[in-house]
Amino acid sequence: MSSSSEIDGPRPNGDVQQLATSNPEHEKTALSRGLTTRHIQFIALGSAIGTGLFLGSAGAIQMAGPAVLLAYLASGAAVYMVMRALGEMSLRDPLKGGSFSRYAHEHLGSTAGFTMGWLFILEMLVVAMADVTAFATYLGRWFPAVPAWAWIILAISLVTLLNMVHVKVFGETEFWLSTIKVLAVIAMIVAGIFILIFHLGSPTGAPTGVQNLWDHGGFAPNGVMGVLFSLTIVVFAFGGVETLGLASAEAKDPGKAVPRAIKTIPVRILLFYIGAVGVMLCLAPWSDITSETSPFVQIFDLVGLPAAADVLNFIVITAAFSGLNGVTFSIGRMLHGLAELGDAPKRLAHTSGRGTPVAAILMVAVALGVVLVLGLIIPEGVFMMVASIASFATVFVWLLILASHIAMKRRIARGEIEQGPFPVPMWPFASWAAALFIVGVIVLLGIDEPSRPALIVGAVTTALLVVIERLVRHRRASHQG
Repeated sequence: MSSSSEIDGPRPNGDVQQLATSNPEHEKTALSRGLTTRHIQFIALGSAIGTGLFLGSAGAIQMAGPAVLLAYLASGAAVYMVMRALGEMSLRDPLKGGSFSRYAHEHLGSTAGFTMGWLFILEMLVVAMADVTAFATYLGRWFPAVPAWAWIILAISLVTLLNMVHVKVFGETEFWLSTIKVLAVIAMIVAGIFILIFHLGSPTGAPTGVQNLWDHGGFAPNGVMGVLFSLTIVVFAFGGVETLGLASAEAKDPGKAVPRAIKTIPVRILLFYIGAVGVMLCLAPWSDITSETSPFVQIFDLVGLPAAADVLNFIVITAAFSGLNGVTFSIGRMLHGLAELGDAPKRLAHTSGRGTPVAAILMVAVALGVVLVLGLIIPEGVFMMVASIASFATVFVWLLILASHIAMKRRIARGEIEQGPFPVPMWPFASWAAALFIVGVIVLLGIDEPSRPALIVGAVTTALLVVIERLVRHRRASHQG
């Protein structure tokens, strides 16, 4: 248990106001601190519950069987350490604010900061494409006469407006969208337990019960390698949790809000992933859970809930819109942070009178439009290769966050900088274990043939970003000279 000083940390509100007042240049680029503790906690909740849980869990189950629970547990532990590292870095000097690429700049060098920031943006653009496509597809079920492009334009326009008004509007929107997702998962778990207690049977007529965890080929029917390869799918279910690191820069009281949100991550993982997936696996043999029908639909059908598919439709639409809203926020703040560091056009660092990076958010809207058009005109095989950047970028960004934190702790040990509040637990063992775990996932991307393109394309993209950063730095030095 952290002490009260560790939890509370520095209270920057007055200092931020004074800094903004005394420094006109800072005032042009300062972000508004309008997110409450409630907003931060539900942004953290929403980033952990996406379409990956509602629709994508079946793929991981097919690879590992019931032992996929171990994969979720291990991935969740690594994600927790990534978020603890982000929390310690952000609370050590909350006045700096900005995107987490700043930490890589400060502790690993400009090349790492540049690469991390732009890899994250590429990753989020691909995620946004998936979210907005899901949004249009599932609304098309109810309104087949409306073309998909109309829903896509509507979704992009809405999230752009929500993000441009004020950060409090974004926070409040995510609060209610996350509430819907949380209630949906809890309802699914409760319904599943109800089925198990009253032995209502499974969709295939097979008996329900915990014996389904080991009766059909064993707990790990595809062996250890099946569990390991499932990690390449499972880790991406947690993709986007970094949004909390970006949102912390706009919290009214980061010293209170950030630790509270991060400390709930283990509980959220146990409840929303281990709990939900565990109930699914008890309801039916793992081999009967296919990607053709969401496990959520199966559970709602079992309890006799009318229009189960429509209920899932609403939940997925909510999750997709929430994801797109979060992606717009994340990319906008990352562009703002990169611009402050000189790694993006300076204009993108400017904020409105309400402390909103309007130029960066408009740039996100344009980028989303371009990505979606490219998705339509580029052959599917080529586009899937490009989309695989997201798979690699997710874990590589996590690795750079951990590497930045480890470098920071070494500087603290040398006395170069002071230790801040909210230190990571079990240092250095847990941090190094999480980093080695992520390196292992990257290696698995190369070993597993279906995911190998993700590693190849991601590595090539990373190398190109390194070259671009070096060229930009050389050109900037030439002009200054």
